[in-house]
Amino acid sequence: MLVLHNTISNKILKKRMLSANELRTTVSFYKYCYIDDQQKLRDKLYATFYQLRVFGRIYIAHEGINAQISVPTIFYKKMKTTLYQSCPQFNNLRMNVAIDDNGKSFWVLRIKIRDRIVADGINDPNFNLAHVGQYLQAKEVNVMLNDPNAIFVDIRNDYEYEIGHFMNAITIPSKTFRDQLPMMVEMLKNKKDKKIVMYCTGGIRCEKASAYMLYKGFNNVYHVAGGIIEYVRNARTLGLPIYFIGKNFVFDERMGERITNEIISYCHQCGVSCDTHVNCLNHKCHLLFIQCSSCSKKYNKYCSLQCLKIMTEKNKIC
Repeated sequence: MLVLHNTISNKILKKRMLSANELRTTVSFYKYCYIDDQQKLRDKLYATFYQLRVFGRIYIAHEGINAQISVPTIFYKKMKTTLYQSCPQFNNLRMNVAIDDNGKSFWVLRIKIRDRIVADGINDPNFNLAHVGQYLQAKEVNVMLNDPNAIFVDIRNDYEYEIGHFMNAITIPSKTFRDQLPMMVEMLKNKKDKKIVMYCTGGIRCEKASAYMLYKGFNNVYHVAGGIIEYVRNARTLGLPIYFIGKNFVFDERMGERITNEIISYCHQCGVSCDTHVNCLNHKCHLLFIQCSSCSKKYNKYCSLQCLKIMTEKNKIC
């Protein structure tokens, strides 16, 4: 019988992934839809995706599915067919294929059941997740970006916005999506006559945020279909100008997709122009920060001399 969870250490799996030459495709997808038997769907997907050597993370909740995965390119079409067949509501859901992909994004398959696929803190039964803002395709996004009556709102974390964003977009200064929602309403309460355009990485956060804004009485609400990933891919296909500058932060081993050559952020340690995110190697710290190559050598990939000293002393004892 197939074991429906990973039994090999992450260290070994990551080493295998980094040394492999297999051509892989990184893709993300989501769908807001009611899922009754989450455990059954979880086990079904794990069994089939494991056989297809799919890596990544998938969250399943009553409100839908949210996934970021890496699949061998030869199995990409089969993976989609398997997914569509697993649940009628998944048929033809949007696949956001990575823009800047080296195939080294994930090394293990994890499928988890969650209360929500995006934690929002919304408990009002009158909130209607299906009542969302108008979708905007790339051409429409560009028109809106040149509309003085439109406000672009970045529904991502500050560290995502820091390395790349749409020109003139505003950010909501909060660490969690849960806190962003009421803060956004407060920040824009006197802008209800404006067109509110929201965007995020792949569409999942801005879609829910658009429903929340409508729920709170905003009428002219829009969101970028498929998020930054779909916007860039669509704009490039159509030969349109791209108004997103910098890098698009992604939640996998790559930590970013290069969209334009502009570097709009700075090393957190020396201030030089840089947009490379790293996690501090001190696992008790694990701070996500921007570090240039010079500081990476100086601090040995730690966020501070304090963390470097702590780990150096620990290694001496070991």
